Order: sequence, then C-alpha cells, then structure tokens
Amino acid sequence: MSNSLFRKKTVTQILSDASEGESSKLVKTLGVRDLTSFGIAAIIGAGIFSTIGLASYNGGPAVSLLFVFTAIACVFTALSYAQFASTVPVSGSAYTYAYVAFGELFAWIIGWALILEYAVSNMVVAISWSEYFTSMLSGFGITFPKYFATDYGSAHRAFDLVEQTKLAGTDLTTLPENTRILAQAWADAPQLGGLHLIANLPAGAVTVLITALVYIGIKESRTASNILVVLKLAVIGLVIGVGAFYVKPANWSPFAPNGVSGVLSGVASVFFAFIGFDSISTTAEECKNPQRDLPRAMLYCLAICTVLYVLITLVLTGMVNYKELGVSDPLAYVFQKVNLDFVAGVISVSAVVAITSALLVYQLGQPRIWMTMSRDGLIWKRFSTIHPKYKTPSFATIVTGFLVAVPSLFMDLKFFVDLTSVGTFFAFILVCAGILFLDARGLTAQSKFKVPYINGKYIIGVTFVLAFAYAHGLNFLSVVDEKPLLIVFWLVWAVLAVQGFRYNFSLLPVIGVLTNLYLMTELGASNWQIFGIWLVIGLVVYFSYGYRKSKLAGA
Repeated sequence: MSNSLFRKKTVTQILSDASEGESSKLVKTLGVRDLTSFGIAAIIGAGIFSTIGLASYNGGPAVSLLFVFTAIACVFTALSYAQFASTVPVSGSAYTYAYVAFGELFAWIIGWALILEYAVSNMVVAISWSEYFTSMLSGFGITFPKYFATDYGSAHRAFDLVEQTKLAGTDLTTLPENTRILAQAWADAPQLGGLHLIANLPAGAVTVLITALVYIGIKESRTASNILVVLKLAVIGLVIGVGAFYVKPANWSPFAPNGVSGVLSGVASVFFAFIGFDSISTTAEECKNPQRDLPRAMLYCLAICTVLYVLITLVLTGMVNYKELGVSDPLAYVFQKVNLDFVAGVISVSAVVAITSALLVYQLGQPRIWMTMSRDGLIWKRFSTIHPKYKTPSFATIVTGFLVAVPSLFMDLKFFVDLTSVGTFFAFILVCAGILFLDARGLTAQSKFKVPYINGKYIIGVTFVLAFAYAHGLNFLSVVDEKPLLIVFWLVWAVLAVQGFRYNFSLLPVIGVLTNLYLMTELGASNWQIFGIWLVIGLVVYFSYGYRKSKLAGA
C-alpha cells in the first residue's frame, strides 16, 4: 500500500484501467476532422463574438498581436499536450498527464483546477449566448424581458448608479446605455416578498438543452458540432470578406493607444478564447486513432483559429475606432455602424448558433475529466458510470449540467472571464513541465509524437541573464512591487536555467512554461484569491476522501 502524496501511475497502468470496466464501453467514433472541428467549436465561441470587443477597447488594434503572442504560448503548450496525448491516449487531459509525471497530489490539483476551468468557461459561454439570443429576438421584433435575461448583481448595481446620478443632479444620458437598461430591468422586475426576481433564464435553459444532447451520445454531439462549425466558419468568412471593404486604415492609428499594459490587460479574455484545444484531449477514449489524430487536431485547430482571430481583430478595429468596441456584441455592432443591418442580423443569428457549439464542446469535456478521476478512486464511484444505452458518462454529465446552469442564472460575465484563466495557465504550465520530466527520466521512448527537440542547455541560461539585465535597467524593484508574481516568474526561470544545463532540457516546453507563467502575472489579485479558495476546498476533499479511496492506496 502506497502512502505517498506523490504516488504515480505508469502509462501501462493507465491504459489498463481505461480498457477495463465501465469506461471501456465508450464508443470509438472520432477522427481527426471531428477532433479539429471540436477544437474550432471551442476556440471560436464566446471569444470571437463577445470578449474580443472588450480586449480591443482596452488595447486598440494591437490586440491582434496579443492573439499572436497568446497563440504562440498555446503552440508550445499544444506540442506538449500532443506528446502526452500520444503517450497516454486516455480521457482526463492534463489531470492524467500530471498523474504520470508528478504524482497523485499534483494530478488532483490539476483535475480540481480543470473542473473549475470547464465549469467557469461554460458559464461565460452560456451568458454570452443569452446576450446574443435576446439581441436576435429584438431583431425580429420580439422583446424578451431584460429582468429575465441578466444577473441580479449587475441589475442592482446599475439601479444604484442611476439613483446616485439622479441625486447628484447629473444628466442620465452621461451613463452608458446598457447601465440605464439594466437599471430599468431592476425597476420593472416582479417582486416576491420584496425580493426582485431577476435571473438569466436563456443562459440556464441553453445549458440544460446542451447537457441533454451530450447525455444522449458522442455521435450526436459530433454531428451537431460539425454542422455548427461549418456555419460558424461561413459567417466569420462573411465578416472578414465584407468588413474588409469598410476598413479605414486611419482607425489603426495609434496602433497601441494604451501601450503594452493596455494590450496585456486583455490577456484574460484573449487567453480564454484559446483554451478550447485542451478539451480535445478529454475525448481520447472515443477516438479511432488517438495517438495519431489528437496531436494533429490540436495543431490544426490552433493554426486555423489564430489566423481567423487576427483577421477579425484587424477588421473590427479598422471599421470603427477601437473606443467604440466596449460592447457585448462587437461583430454585430460594427456592421450596424456602417448601415449594414442585414449583415448585423445574420451575425446575431449565427452567433447564437456558433456559441452553442462552444457550449457543446465544454459540456462534453468536463464529464470525461470527472469520469477519469472517479476511475482512479479520487472522487465518488458514480461519476465513472457509463449509460448502458447512450455510452456516455451519464451521472457526471448531469452533475456538470447542474453546476453550469445554476450559476449562469445569477452571476455576471466579467467575474467568470477573469476567473477561468488562472486554472488553465496552471494546468498548461504543469503539462509543459511534465514533458521535461518525462524526457529527463527517459519515459518518452513510446511516444508516437514528440515535441521537436532543441537543446536548451545554454540558451535558457543565457537568455535569462540577458532578460534579467534588461528588466533590471527598467527600474526592476518598482515593476516587481506593482506585480509581485514576477518574482515567481524570475525564480522559475532561474531554476529552469540551472536544471536545463544539468539535464539538457528541450527548449520548446521551457518556453511554454515561461510564456504561460508570464501571462499569469498579468491576471488580477482577485482571480488568485478565488482560485486559492477553490484549491483549499479541493485539498480538503482530497485528504478527506481521495487520498484514502485512491486505487493506488491499495496498490
């Protein structure tokens, strides 16, 4: 019996567990095209139809470069994911990979972080879907009550702001239109015992419907995803093709109006757009040839989506001044501004469909992580139950639907966008570091796909010295005082430089670790506090249940 917190599963053990029991009933039906489609569905969702506007508003046209930078960070991470996926072709994503590389405690932390990531991502997507859905209905002359299409907190804050503005004797037209609409929603909302009845019903309803589809089967989910992705790509092609004729190069000047800090302030919302490739790896046990197809699909979808995001950003910021893009539906908005209401209408309808496909992929991914953790004994056994008819993780799917639907009824979008990135960065860093560990231990001999090897023996250390010298010349102490997490970044780089010299570390996974860690330093302190609370809850669950019930505890 192993009592170590860092007890590990071998690749042979993981493959053996996946081929036995309930999970072996999963249907192997996905090919590389289906996987690429799932990746595109997840990556081009709420990000391109919603959060891209806020990022452009803060950073100006230069946000297009942020997409490139973030995509590069993701490429290094995707290469590491691809190697793990070809080595350990089972569901579980970064959780499973951490179990092999770092042991059970790290695997649990990553699994727990991924649960938060997937749930929060889907809440963002569901809330964005609701905004576009009500916008689409208004385009058809149907007014959906605003108090049943927003969250309680946003409406209450807007009402208080309007009342304060009235008391100050200031003209209400100085307030954003959306604030006035939300305040009116609070005033109009029905009451029960003095409590205003406000909830985002479309967000909750679509989550329930998508959960039902995911519950029914992987084949049905695949077909729906493929159809939605074709439609989505057609609309994005329309936006780029038509919008290009209305671009005014003058709008691209200044290119970075708020400097580097303005561009990087969009990191959370931009990075949120890219985390979808992670979800591909959760379907490994439903792939026909996971060791060949998973790596290809990850890289294909990243390349396609990066090009589309850069083009969309340049078109948006070229059609109107970046200051006008702080809206929830930027694509529809810019076409209304140039009097192309028909195109704006098509975008609103298509956005509802497109965002639905992202919701589908995230709802597909999370139950499979629950399932894998349950199979290892770390959470309740029922989570690994496979439906006898539909061949899906039934109980885990229902729980996922509940965890996403309820908060999306009552919480606001910005809170979730910021929160989703912390756990994702954490998972990405450990996956990249895991490749370094596997290489150092000689465990990559059986990998059918390997991260291209560039010897970082000297490069990591030399670049560290040069970068540190440059940073020191930029008033190092004041920068660190403003962003204390930079200390962690520099310390990790120093450790990697030493270890890289000792073990001839592969350069690309090291770049993956450092770029993700640097992007992490750009996130707000509140994100870290909430993530810390979530982590503490997870550790309590692990030590009270998972540590004792783990299959490895009895091995």
